[in-house]
Amino acid sequence: MPYVLDTTDVPPPDRIEAVYLAMMYASAPCHVIHEEPDGDIHCRMELWDLGGANIFISRSSGIRLLRTAKQAKQDAMPVVALSVQRQAHGHLEQHRHLQVVPPGELLAVDLSGPYDYSWSGDGAAGCIQIPSDQLGLPIDIIRQAIHRLRASPLYDMVTDHIANLVRDPARITTDPAAASVTTASIELARALLASAAHTDRLTSQVLAETLLTRVRTYVRQHLADPDLTPSRIAAAHNVSLRHLYKVCAQADISLEQWIISERLQNAWHDLRRPENRHRPVAVIAHRWGFRDPTHFTRRFKARYGISPGEWRRSAEETAPP
Repeated sequence: MPYVLDTTDVPPPDRIEAVYLAMMYASAPCHVIHEEPDGDIHCRMELWDLGGANIFISRSSGIRLLRTAKQAKQDAMPVVALSVQRQAHGHLEQHRHLQVVPPGELLAVDLSGPYDYSWSGDGAAGCIQIPSDQLGLPIDIIRQAIHRLRASPLYDMVTDHIANLVRDPARITTDPAAASVTTASIELARALLASAAHTDRLTSQVLAETLLTRVRTYVRQHLADPDLTPSRIAAAHNVSLRHLYKVCAQADISLEQWIISERLQNAWHDLRRPENRHRPVAVIAHRWGFRDPTHFTRRFKARYGISPGEWRRSAEETAPP
């Protein structure tokens, strides 16, 4: 079960203290300064366990989190937060760097060091918090990288990945494959930071070690594109097609068949959704990269032993009135 604070259940005079205590539990010790301490303070925090890391989501009225050098000296375990700003502009000052992050963009915070982070008005952010020992990177490399995330070609991929994590943490953390999500998230964070730090030898080593994870993430983010091909995947990761096939073979993965399997699984879920009840099967098939409805039906039946239309009708028959 997640840890949740929702100040709608807290009397207004007690909200400042409640938010402070929740922040101390969910993230790093810091001073919590409200933009309007005498106004309508409201906040919802969620902390979800993700194995070797956690997902932290916060939505609140204007707030400032100020972590001093004295507070930083009290923590022994460095932690890195990769956070997607979801509402309002985030302002972060750390290690003599100032960043202004609009909604939809990514920032990294060294939670073990001093920092000053804030937003004005109603704002929201969601992050994954990873102990630095899970990343396998020197702390000086991490601190160098966190101000240069946009220099990495992996920026968009990791931003999308974290945005998906914080969009539905309940579904992700209770899924039987949650441990794999944790591993993938840590590997993607490691690759992003190593790439952003731009230390040639280390970057090359980390990118080689995380290639399969990055390929799988890239594929899942582009499944709807019918032009997704092994050649395009190889080009996106600056490797030869031969090397891509070799890496997949070492993991006992047939790349083309795995892509088809992922597309079928997404179509399988979409066909069950009530909001898709009146969408033709061919439209859903095309949405997941199948140009030929007949080919899709044949693949679907081979995988699930039932046609897409029969699967949809069975879902409708068992749906509650």
